Amino acid sequence: MKFIRSQNADGTPVNLFYEDWGSGSPVVFIHGWPLDHQMWEYQTSVLPNFGFRCIAYDRRGFGKSDKPWDGYDYNTLADDLKALLDQLDLQNATLVGFSMGGGEIVRYFSRHGGKRVSKVILISSIAPFMKQTDDNPDGVPASKLTEITESLQEDRAGFLVDFAKQFYGFSLLSHPVSQGVLDRDFLIASQASLKATIDCAQAFGETDFRNEMRYINVPTLLVHGDADETVPIKATSDQASELITQSEYIVYEGAPHGLFFTDKETLNGDLIQFIQAENSVDVNRSV
Repeated sequence: MKFIRSQNADGTPVNLFYEDWGSGSPVVFIHGWPLDHQMWEYQTSVLPNFGFRCIAYDRRGFGKSDKPWDGYDYNTLADDLKALLDQLDLQNATLVGFSMGGGEIVRYFSRHGGKRVSKVILISSIAPFMKQTDDNPDGVPASKLTEITESLQEDRAGFLVDFAKQFYGFSLLSHPVSQGVLDRDFLIASQASLKATIDCAQAFGETDFRNEMRYINVPTLLVHGDADETVPIKATSDQASELITQSEYIVYEGAPHGLFFTDKETLNGDLIQFIQAENSVDVNRSV
């Protein structure tokens, strides 16, 4: 198995597991909560055929990575991303962040200047700010965020079962994914530590990136589904498209939060086109 080494604030080492496929222009995939790098299998099994080197890693506390007691704040997570980019000596990389992973990318740019990165892709991202406040009325109410923590503490397994259905827009009348997908995601999420799952939920729910979005100074693709019931589009990607200067914004009509699976063919096509393009322009469109 492949690992890179990061560290805690006190200097103790933390090993981060990663997978590495293909050759060519590097594309680094940052997974969402509460999954791990395996969520990207329908992207990392396709993009290497188009001349890309695909790298996906497990966030600390998740998957096969070490599970320290702390370090689940965005400063530390951005430092973990830096450790990966530095130790693999990646140049002109494209960073792809899903949901919570979008925050790691924003903080990487504000904290580390976006070194080694030439393009950014934010998918169903929580940035710039997910929490509802007086000046962010379209966000998630604080009571709902508190409920996540309380539900995880009370019955993590039960919470994960219900959350997976919302994640994909699953209901009595709509089955966009199979029971197998729901079961797989439950098994993946169950491998994370409870402490990491709770702390990361608090991090993505409470962190305000609005003053950091301007640091993203490379061509950026934003993708979000307008039926996302997990991360409200108006508080996140709608705002991000206005705050990131070099941005292209694509709204997937009717797509849920987990569009990396439900709309995988469309998403893969958009990823390939954006990464291959020599430059990008400001475009907003729906598909």
